[in-house]
Amino acid sequence: MPINEYRPTRMLPIAFPSITELEIEAVTDAITNGWGPSCYEYIDKFQTEWCRFVGSSYCRATSSCTGALHLGFAAMGIGSGDEVIVPDITWVASVSPICYTGATPVFVDVLPDTWCIDPAAIESAITPRTKAILAVHLYGGLAEMDEILAIGRKHGIPVVEDAAEAIGSTYKGKRAGSIGLWSAFSFHGTKTVTSGEGGMFVSNDAQLTRDVDQLNDHGRSANKTFWADKIGYKYKISNIQAALGFAQTKRVDQLVAKKREIFSWYEQGLANFAGIQLNAQRDYTSNSYWMPTILIDQSFDFVRQEMMDWLRDQNIDSRPFFYPLSSQPMFTRQNENPVSYDIHARGLNLPAGFNLTKREVDYVCCKVREYLEPRG
Repeated sequence: MPINEYRPTRMLPIAFPSITELEIEAVTDAITNGWGPSCYEYIDKFQTEWCRFVGSSYCRATSSCTGALHLGFAAMGIGSGDEVIVPDITWVASVSPICYTGATPVFVDVLPDTWCIDPAAIESAITPRTKAILAVHLYGGLAEMDEILAIGRKHGIPVVEDAAEAIGSTYKGKRAGSIGLWSAFSFHGTKTVTSGEGGMFVSNDAQLTRDVDQLNDHGRSANKTFWADKIGYKYKISNIQAALGFAQTKRVDQLVAKKREIFSWYEQGLANFAGIQLNAQRDYTSNSYWMPTILIDQSFDFVRQEMMDWLRDQNIDSRPFFYPLSSQPMFTRQNENPVSYDIHARGLNLPAGFNLTKREVDYVCCKVREYLEPRG
């Protein structure tokens, strides 16, 4: 059947996990046997396997990436009166933990090709109150870590990575999440590796990790049962969730390869269609393409939500490109971030579930072309 006559019988999912017998067996074992003295067994396995994958010394599994970020910022001692420089384009979970500590996120612009934080904008935003720089690797793309680290060293400011969306991406041979002082990953059900819900704090800094451990155990002392030295938190993952995450990590190379294959189908399907920008990959990076994203040229007469509604009528799920965080009501609008304010209304994420077939992706590309061509 020609692709222009084909229509899938199901909604093509923006995200869908890959679950095999390996994951089912691990979770079944955790449910059956992971109690009493074995209640941390899969948490330990998950952390060890993630350290091996990322190439870092310390990994601490958490209930969410948000929790991992909060623990990291709190362990650094960031608090009221401090500032953390962040990209204006990201999901709000990147900056909510900064606000939890009482510190202020300072929003700067992003680059027009990678959609990640602009190093030049970082430099101009530094003040005596700046205590950290947060580099967010967006949709699998990589921030310019060498430039950002150089700025951090110049001013004595640590650099942190939000690698939630960049599982398997690499920058000059280094895994995303292994480059800054510490990083955080997400294992939400939409992510390349999932534990249903979950996150990971990652670092090579032993003392910082010890501080994270104490904060994540209600601030308890290691030497005195039920004694707390400070107010802490509890962002611990369950052994059952960790079993799923551990099994997924054993397959991580396969999962990343599949994401890259799905993206290659989009590249083929949208090749030679002027006016669409896809996720960038520079020659010294490897993009894991967590979420295939299109940025539509300003010359097209289209409204993003109307396009998304039309795609849904064609059984195609999609998501809007992130809004500038400074445009949202709890923050102060930053009109000096023109790239962020320009691209958000022109971008959307396309289906990326592991259960997609090439024919289904070809169908998505066909429908994207069909909608845009009369409006170009």
